[in-house]
Amino acid sequence: MSAPVHPLPAGDLDHVLAHTRALWAAARGQSFFITGGTGFFGSWLLESFARANDALALGMRAVVLTRDPAAFLNKAPHLARRTDVKFHQGDLRTFAFPAGHFDYVIHAAADTDVWTKRVTADGLIARLTAGTNHLLDFSAQAGVKCFLHVSSGAVYGTQPASLAGVAEDYPGIADPLPPDAAWAEGKRVAEQLCRAHAARHPYELKIARCFTFVGPHLPLEAKYAIGNFLRDGLRGTPIEVAGDGTSVRSYLYASDLAVWLWTILFRGEAGRPYNVGSPEAVSIAELAGLVNEVFAQRFPVKIMQAVKPGSPVSRYVPSVARAAAELGLQVRIPLPEALRKTAAWYGGAAKL
Repeated sequence: MSAPVHPLPAGDLDHVLAHTRALWAAARGQSFFITGGTGFFGSWLLESFARANDALALGMRAVVLTRDPAAFLNKAPHLARRTDVKFHQGDLRTFAFPAGHFDYVIHAAADTDVWTKRVTADGLIARLTAGTNHLLDFSAQAGVKCFLHVSSGAVYGTQPASLAGVAEDYPGIADPLPPDAAWAEGKRVAEQLCRAHAARHPYELKIARCFTFVGPHLPLEAKYAIGNFLRDGLRGTPIEVAGDGTSVRSYLYASDLAVWLWTILFRGEAGRPYNVGSPEAVSIAELAGLVNEVFAQRFPVKIMQAVKPGSPVSRYVPSVARAAAELGLQVRIPLPEALRKTAAWYGGAAKL
């Protein structure tokens, strides 16, 4: 199921602007270079960027790196035709550097081939490394003053089931992660590359370690359980839980995600990572039930595997105490509302 070709809800963009309005003065008349701008995160960043630019008459401009500008034109023509958003064709590892000065770089690109098995573990790490290094070289040439690296909570390794929320100072594991965790290893390496580069150049490095999310533009056919559940509900078929339903996750709505990322970019302490996500834990079985409640037509949730006694529970939930205490960030959209909003945007018969 492909994403609808229409803008994000006006109310969601108003939400982002309301909670970032005071931040944008720092970017008046300035320029941004954004990777990953055509994906889930990037679509929210670009639309909220455009909303702020229009509402506050900021005179900002953004250049977005993409391998396929035509595809984005088809996906979001309302963005692709704006005069303050330009597209620069190229691969992250090899793109030709656009001319001129850029004040901000937002590195939000994600290599999704790891989930589709189209790239080996060593190939993925090599790609992540090459892409990050190339972007850092560009940033030095472009004279950026602030670089936001959108990292992942995967850098912590396996979260103990006894740990309610993993914090930024959690040491994780000293040994390399298992062979099937190349994504996490690659993100750890990318953070270190950014830190080393920032130490040698006069820009501020901001780090956002992102967990799990829901909202318009979330891929429904990828590996994400929440997207798959919404897909099932939108199709009018029973929601299937592939595992035993005991895994624990948390989900931040995408309008809150955009608020958090812009706040970290403009107000975060340089070199200090901030977790981005919801601390409100939910099991996958509970999540399936919540998604089921969104739709007028309901079926019994199917849990495909029985629980094995003594099996460890997979947990991936952040502590966001640092973001709350230092940046005033909080979850403003509850999960049931986030699910209703997402289903409605995708065109389902959601109860609003």
